Amino acid sequence: MDDTGLSPNLSRVRGAIDAPLSDLTIPELFADTVARFPDRLAVVFREQGVRWTWREFQDEVDRFAAGLQTLGLNCGDRVGIWSPNRAEWVVTQFATARLGLILVNINPAYRLTELEYALRVSGCRAVVSAVQLKTSKYLEMLQTVRSNLPALQWIVQMGDMPAPGMVSYAEVMASGKDIRAEDLSLGCRDPINIQFTSGTTGSPKGATLTHHNVVNNARFIARAMNFTEVDRLCIPVPLYHCFGMVLAVLACVSTGAAMVFPGESFEPGATLAAVAAERCTALHGVPTMFIAELGHPDFATFDLSTLRTGIMAGSPCPIETMKRVVAEMSMSEVTIAYGMTETSPVSFQSSTKDPLERRVTTVGRIQPWLEAKVVDLEGNTLPWGVTGELCVRGYSVMQGYWEDPARTAEVVKDGWMHTGDLATIDDEGYCNIVGRAKDMLIRGGENVYPREIEEFLFRFPKVQAVQVFGLPDAKYGEEVCAWVVLKPGQTCTAEEVREFCRDQIAHYKVPRYVRFVEEMPMTVTGKYQKFVMRDRMIDELKLGGAKTA
Repeated sequence: MDDTGLSPNLSRVRGAIDAPLSDLTIPELFADTVARFPDRLAVVFREQGVRWTWREFQDEVDRFAAGLQTLGLNCGDRVGIWSPNRAEWVVTQFATARLGLILVNINPAYRLTELEYALRVSGCRAVVSAVQLKTSKYLEMLQTVRSNLPALQWIVQMGDMPAPGMVSYAEVMASGKDIRAEDLSLGCRDPINIQFTSGTTGSPKGATLTHHNVVNNARFIARAMNFTEVDRLCIPVPLYHCFGMVLAVLACVSTGAAMVFPGESFEPGATLAAVAAERCTALHGVPTMFIAELGHPDFATFDLSTLRTGIMAGSPCPIETMKRVVAEMSMSEVTIAYGMTETSPVSFQSSTKDPLERRVTTVGRIQPWLEAKVVDLEGNTLPWGVTGELCVRGYSVMQGYWEDPARTAEVVKDGWMHTGDLATIDDEGYCNIVGRAKDMLIRGGENVYPREIEEFLFRFPKVQAVQVFGLPDAKYGEEVCAWVVLKPGQTCTAEEVREFCRDQIAHYKVPRYVRFVEEMPMTVTGKYQKFVMRDRMIDELKLGGAKTA
């Protein structure tokens, strides 16, 4: 490997090591920021009317940590958090870290079976929970599964009026005195967070992350955006996910930047209003969020002139959407980030100085202190520009799946995290994510990468959103199917879509099936669920192919 971090002619890169890794724990990082900026604005939850300085935020955290200690929770115990974006969430995040408790992030969209599974596998002794979110009645579900969870002793209900058998958040806040610091001995490589990955097959896996994992990842994410204490970040992404917890909250804590939360869950109008009212300099989101914001009927009325940067990540970013974000949302320094929960999460990120062409066509270059390579099925490193599986190694790789060494060994080999993503790395070290290995389809012996077709169809003026996937076919093995959401007021036919493709892309990439839909099935984090689309089409067309398990 040469001084640039590139292996000659091979798709293997190494990040810079000019900035040292930190050995701070989350509480130490937090305390340092509070000491530097005690009276600067730290946290805004607009829907709850919360505005805290860093000192006020620390007071909330210390009071809740003392209360949790009074409940008898000890270093290493697991505490679940089940809630949309609320002030109690971030207080719990830092209060549990203060005590060395392992925070277990529970997806706000979980239902009974998933909830019970996550709490049982992680062995949670306590859960901090909202009352409900939309139609999800959290407290009722917790009462239903509680009898099957002998380890679960405490349910802390947000608010002042607890349900029977529960304790209120306010009571816990009031019950503690001082934290018994003599009981604590925290190390930066101790586990501090369990995040359940949302796979489309099999049961979720609890990726276990350490202070060292997430503190350093947050620091380098913030550095890539040139964050300082004068920045204000609008955070519409969910806190339970790494995007909210690390790329947003911990990135702000590492620099003293203010956190602005528009509401409990994403709503494009509330997000645009928060940016305008709070004079935000940065905005995070998955592509679907930016698409919704750009498509808001009152978009032109919001003053977004203070925006400078932010991150678009979470799923492949359509090039045309990225260009509009830069041109119409004042985000000239917006960055693209790529990663996965198991790598804490960011591995590649573009910088604010990268040419726009690089920021709209790649996910940037490898982050500091990490290595990456693209390999074939036999594990051989491939030449520059050749598609293969992306593997990542370094400080960010998870400690493992919680109490599941077998499944850990399936994806972490010799320190390398096998991402399952298809990628290329060019001779300048820029990475392009082609798609998921499981998403690739083979039509008549030809490899077809859905993202390539999606990017092309985004050029069609009538298209607002598009997803491409494969369907079983007796003649060709698989056929190409596209689900399309049209822009408001537009009409279109399947033949128009196919005609747009003809003579522009190879014939075997032209969708045989086109369905126009009003919305796509998505996870709570805004990721499209292609397996749901595929199963619906198989049923509708009576193709008889194997459904996604």
